[in-house]
Amino acid sequence: MATNNNKEIIYLPLEDVDSEHCALIVGKGLAQVKGIQSYKVELNNRRAAITVSNAEVVTDAVKAVKDLGYGVTTVKGTFPVLEMTCASCAGSAQSIIQLQPGVVSASVNYGTGNLVVEYLPNMTDPYILQKAVQSAGYDLLIKEESAQQETLEAIHEKKFKKLKTKTIWAVLLSLPVVVIGMFFMDMPYGNEIMWAFSTPVVLWLGRDFFINAWKQAKHRSANMDTLVALSTGIAYIFSVFNMLFADFWHQRGLHAHVYFEAAAVIIAFILLGKLLEEKAKGNTSSAIKKLMGLQPKTVIVLHSDGTEKQVAIEEVNAGDVILVKPGEKIAVDGMVTSGNSYVDESMLSGEPVPVLKKENEKVFAGTINQKGSFQFKAVKVGKETMLAQIIKTVQDAQGSKAPVQKLVDKIAGIFVPIVIVIAILTFILWFFLGGDNSMVQGLLAAVTVLVIACPCALGLATPTAIMVGVGKGAENGILIKDAESLELAKKVNAIVLDKTGTITEGRPQVTGIQWLNNNDATKDILLSIEKQSEHPLAEAVVKHLDGVSTTSISMFDSITGKGAKANHNNESYFVGNKKLLTENNINIAEPLQQQADEWGKQSKTVIWFADNKQALSVVAISDKIKETSVQAIKEMQEMGIDLYMLTGDNEATAKAIAQQTGIKHYKAEVLPQHKADFVKELQKQGKVVAMVGDGINDSTALATADVSIAMGKGSDIAMDVAKMTIISSDLTKIPHAIRLSKQTVATIKQNLFWAFIYNLIGIPIAAGILYPINGFLLNPMIAGAAMALSSVSVVSNSLLLKWKK
Repeated sequence: MATNNNKEIIYLPLEDVDSEHCALIVGKGLAQVKGIQSYKVELNNRRAAITVSNAEVVTDAVKAVKDLGYGVTTVKGTFPVLEMTCASCAGSAQSIIQLQPGVVSASVNYGTGNLVVEYLPNMTDPYILQKAVQSAGYDLLIKEESAQQETLEAIHEKKFKKLKTKTIWAVLLSLPVVVIGMFFMDMPYGNEIMWAFSTPVVLWLGRDFFINAWKQAKHRSANMDTLVALSTGIAYIFSVFNMLFADFWHQRGLHAHVYFEAAAVIIAFILLGKLLEEKAKGNTSSAIKKLMGLQPKTVIVLHSDGTEKQVAIEEVNAGDVILVKPGEKIAVDGMVTSGNSYVDESMLSGEPVPVLKKENEKVFAGTINQKGSFQFKAVKVGKETMLAQIIKTVQDAQGSKAPVQKLVDKIAGIFVPIVIVIAILTFILWFFLGGDNSMVQGLLAAVTVLVIACPCALGLATPTAIMVGVGKGAENGILIKDAESLELAKKVNAIVLDKTGTITEGRPQVTGIQWLNNNDATKDILLSIEKQSEHPLAEAVVKHLDGVSTTSISMFDSITGKGAKANHNNESYFVGNKKLLTENNINIAEPLQQQADEWGKQSKTVIWFADNKQALSVVAISDKIKETSVQAIKEMQEMGIDLYMLTGDNEATAKAIAQQTGIKHYKAEVLPQHKADFVKELQKQGKVVAMVGDGINDSTALATADVSIAMGKGSDIAMDVAKMTIISSDLTKIPHAIRLSKQTVATIKQNLFWAFIYNLIGIPIAAGILYPINGFLLNPMIAGAAMALSSVSVVSNSLLLKWKK
């Protein structure tokens, strides 16, 4: 970044901009961004130089370039934010980071304590961001992800122990102050004894509140520490003044009250509340801890000479052969090379039945070997394992913000200043309208307002529920990628289901084949074409023709949604559905057509093999319906959800599958590109649509749907696009996910309701609204207890989600 007359020149590193034409398009796009005063696309340097008066414009600039289909080199990172004490802190830290030049987006979640940031690497880095938050009294933990969690746990453990010690001492020192202040206020030297006991509570055990409040004040912001520091500080200073200069009040005919017990007990209660809150927040992330505990620390690697060596998990490389003994946890993803055993995959898939693993079958990190032993070759290690990906996804999802959280963040951001204004107004009103002792009562009422207000309850309401909900989903084999999809799932009223691999097993098998002329040469051609195809149906034919020899083919062409075409000895051959044959004017003999019709009635998929004149054979392929599909479909229909099945199969097969599963709406012979169009049609009708699929051909529809759900045994692309993944590919998990969404959203609403009601009722009572009616004034100590318990109650309510079915 360079500066010029108080303007900033920001450089965007561009990707895919490799011609003058591309540079011209990017330039026109940047010209439309409000806030960019001048721009220049430097093709040689592959960057755009934009002159702005405000660094925040960088977010809009990056978005504009990406919307044009070009890339901007950015880095995304997740870093724990340390020293945050309330929801306002999260807002403050987020604002500071967003103001840093080069930051594209930043989000700080108080519930998880994490910063998720995207930035331009040529302008900033984690160390610059760390210095920025340190100036405001916070800190960033910058470490490798593998070491980050252990360091963070050690920091939290140390913090918890320190907080526990401070709380115990605060309670012990406050007790004599309360006893004297309540029952023995007229005892000799009572005020001096209370002063002696309360001073270490306020100035030593509560010093962090004052230090943090001062750091916030220097940055012209305020948080919960500000409220605590103001309230206890005013009560303490007022009491010291009254004790040392009692005559000031006596000369005016007033008694010099001291409120050492209020100052000390408020600190003690708030420390106790924070201790309980930390304990409860630790429980909300138990799902992550469980998943992390699945990976063993060491493994036995077999060398080529047959020797065994125990090595740390970090030292395992792809290609290493690992020995797994009975009862051991599998360390990394791999392929069985020898031996066999049953493996418990329940922690990944949610399925309780162990799975038999034989040679050439995949095994996954975190799963538990049963009684046998086997050797497997490491394929994916470290961050690439399925378990590592699941942990990362769960962490990201727990750290993401639900749409409702954005509104709550705005409220939390202005909450503390508003409370301070209310406290000042309370004092002014009491001072002028309070009659005798108006100043003292006004001061107490203002202190009580500052004490009872709790932005933390608001800040914790959504993220704690999201953390528990996402964690519970992961434990049950439902991988949720972001908070938005978890919140939206409850509104789903239409679900589009792919057939193959979603409703059915996705492992089609040839159940019959009829030839026009039983000629070995044509079998060779059919096998050779199908071996080059990536379609699951082609794989079934290849397996069926095992033992048949192959022959040379040329000009192989995969025709999307229809089949494939290839040449042999300068003659064209086709493999695919009937539409492919019709479009190429290929004749079908009556016996083959009759057999195809018969198989179609039996809900079998029919594919044809033909030369450029006539059909040479017809093949029947059947894909078994999953055992749980019928039950899942019935459950979803009972929930009032409309179900639609889309398949590339023929009409007869689609109709038969729909009848067997109870699906009322279906479409046959649907091309991949038309699946997304169908989702859009439903959305135009006002439906909230979930798309469930497992293949590459479903990825566009998944991206289009409001809620996208991928089957875990499907393609990686489908899982990348989808916002939810059912690891076991069991459809019954979808109604589970919808119910989990309803429970989570209900918990968020309960939390927000109680947090708002608490503050809406508590603050006016603290201000003394009931005094003219019944003479009631809230004691600051009771206000401190209520404030401490409000945060704990919100977190505890979120934890109740764990026990719901």
